[in-house]
Amino acid sequence: MNLGIWNTASAKHSLFEDAQGVFTGTVLASLGVMLLAKAGLLTGGVAGMAFLLHYAFGWSFGLGFFVINLPFYWLAYKRLGLAFTLKTFCAIGLLALLSEYQPKLLDIASVHPIWAAVLGGLLIGMGMLALFRHRASLGGVGILALYLQDKFGWRAGLVQLAIDLCILALAFLVASPFIVLCSVIGALALNFFIAVNHRTDRYIAM
Repeated sequence: MNLGIWNTASAKHSLFEDAQGVFTGTVLASLGVMLLAKAGLLTGGVAGMAFLLHYAFGWSFGLGFFVINLPFYWLAYKRLGLAFTLKTFCAIGLLALLSEYQPKLLDIASVHPIWAAVLGGLLIGMGMLALFRHRASLGGVGILALYLQDKFGWRAGLVQLAIDLCILALAFLVASPFIVLCSVIGALALNFFIAVNHRTDRYIAM
């Protein structure tokens, strides 16, 4: 059976490959989100907005994450296609569910905020990379970053970093300077990982 490990020609993902890629990427990202939440940290993008609402008003992170993403589906559909939009919708819905129920399946007693930032950022970055490589995202800023990369060649990770830093500036309204600093470290870890690894000139599958 040919698993495509040594292929050197471009090949499209099968439906099964897309499904496992979206599932695996979302699970990795949800673990990162769980670590950030355990340490009281924030992140950028729509997840950062959902964290702000959660810490400021007690809103459910999962519900906030799902609702804030709703306006971005039109951009995803118009600019990146129906398949991208459907896979992204599935990833967002799964992450929203996992953020609510995963703490019942996995109990993390404690984690240092700096380590939570680094590990959480890398896990989210790995999850997003898996989603990007299967033409999906976690919505919001990720959709915008991918669109700008496809349209203008701007690196998705760097675009997202700039937007994330603006969102994290609002974190001072709901968190201490140390927590904000740790959150920035997490955003840097996440976006640097994507900037280095998400290269359309290197990854040949579609």
